[in-house]
Amino acid sequence: MDVKLDPSRDDLPLMANTSHILVKHYVLDLHVDFESQVIEGTIVLFFEDGNQFKKGNSSTEETCQLESNEACKFRMPEPCHIPVTNARTFSSKMEYNDFAICSKGEKDTSDKDGNHDNLEQASGISSSKYCCDTGNHGSEDFLLVLDCCDLSVLKVEEVDIAAVPGIEKFTMSPKLTVASEELRNQIVHELVTLPADRWREQFDYYARCSQAPGCGELFFDTDAWSLQIRKTGAQTATDFPHAIRIWYKTKPEGQSVTWTSDQCGRPCVYTMGSPINNRALFPCQEPPVAMSTWQATVRAAASFVVLMSGENSAKPTQLQEGFASWHYYVTMPMPASTFTIAVGCWTEMRPDTCSSNDLATERPLPPSEADFRYIGICGHMEYPCRFQNDSATTQEIIPHRVFAPMCLKSACQETLLRLIPPCLSAAHSVLGTHPFSRLDVLIVPANFPSLGMASPHIIFLSQSTLTGTSHLCGTRLCHEIAHAWFGLAIGARDWTEEWLSEGFATHLEDVFWAKAQQLAPSEAQEQQELRACLRWHRLQDELRDSPEEMQVLSFLHVSRHHGNFSH
Repeated sequence: MDVKLDPSRDDLPLMANTSHILVKHYVLDLHVDFESQVIEGTIVLFFEDGNQFKKGNSSTEETCQLESNEACKFRMPEPCHIPVTNARTFSSKMEYNDFAICSKGEKDTSDKDGNHDNLEQASGISSSKYCCDTGNHGSEDFLLVLDCCDLSVLKVEEVDIAAVPGIEKFTMSPKLTVASEELRNQIVHELVTLPADRWREQFDYYARCSQAPGCGELFFDTDAWSLQIRKTGAQTATDFPHAIRIWYKTKPEGQSVTWTSDQCGRPCVYTMGSPINNRALFPCQEPPVAMSTWQATVRAAASFVVLMSGENSAKPTQLQEGFASWHYYVTMPMPASTFTIAVGCWTEMRPDTCSSNDLATERPLPPSEADFRYIGICGHMEYPCRFQNDSATTQEIIPHRVFAPMCLKSACQETLLRLIPPCLSAAHSVLGTHPFSRLDVLIVPANFPSLGMASPHIIFLSQSTLTGTSHLCGTRLCHEIAHAWFGLAIGARDWTEEWLSEGFATHLEDVFWAKAQQLAPSEAQEQQELRACLRWHRLQDELRDSPEEMQVLSFLHVSRHHGNFSH
């Protein structure tokens, strides 16, 4: 039966088989084409199979049903010529502050999307149903299933990471002669499990490996909600290639990507992980339990600014023919749905005057202080954690930037710019160390469907927050800052529990805003009680107007991160 889902009404299926294999790192190499409203390029995925984490993760059992032989047809790998013919597919060489790689920028010229209607009943949150066997229950090949929607997948191949110079350090062999599947997977395992204090070396090799040649195309097929990949003879997740490259392009109608114009009438594009998360931006594992790091290189016309979820304040690298590239990376493992990108003719907004005290307070940590000295033990997986960095604990105001269309400059200067420092300082005084090292704030186009959205290192704010008094802007800014702790660094394991992080952020916005305004305790209490009363009446109205089945909260599922609830 063909099942059609409405993202505005229906729970969307999570198809990725995360109990068998997990993506540990994504490397994206993308080009943004405003003329065709397409983002195209490659994504390289590095995996860790279930044998490495199965003991600590007794997650949902996948239900595997074979509806018919027709449901298991795969594309046969074919010889593929990938010409470099125009400005959108030029070759370039780029250097980054932390790692240098060569971005080939090659694209498959075929435009077959292979999308078929999903033959399975889409059952929604935390379940996975496939048309083929995804485990090692018989003689079937292992099937990798990724969440994917509204993407044209052009080619899937295994990456020959053994061809990378110097990669032999991750093997027991001093010299690589015959690169077997087992050896390549061993290299990936050693790479993804490097200790946190070697993250720069790790990301450098991720970048190098992402540019390694392919060593064999893989069978793949797509349906309405997933990309399915297999390799002949690989019957378990352990046998499956642990580094693969996917050539793909987005579609203009993809709901993860919004193509529009900014308030000055210039073209722009942004993503917000909703209403179908990021599966229409790149093939990924959407369930929150699948936490990964990433690095991305994005090319666009030189007149555009690329903002992204990233720890570094990227600067453009000028390329040939009027293009520029931007490179960002994230070392904190997070769900793929938190990845965000915005490309437009944004202008960085600066205050008219800036005191020396402000500059001293907001300075970034110098390299000597940015080296992580472990002063405590967190309960999460190992990564370069700011909560273990004694210098970060005293940083009340993290470095931040504000971007918006030029026509909103005066509104940003009058309202937003002066509110960010006290709001960041208030958050630090209540919760301590900021989970992220820096922050970009972007005023998004008028069609943005919310007042704000928080992603790692970047906040989207609606232009509506700039109108009237500073109260609306301040409270919304405090709400989104609170999501750095509750919703990003900490959050529910299951998407049905998103209300939990929203509840914490809604409560903390009052606490932060009162401190940012330096209200007397009695005045702060009066303001919080008034807002609580208004929210109570609004909740009663929503319950009265909502169907009964929408009023039931499900059982809470959590995992550990910083010793608390987490993705």
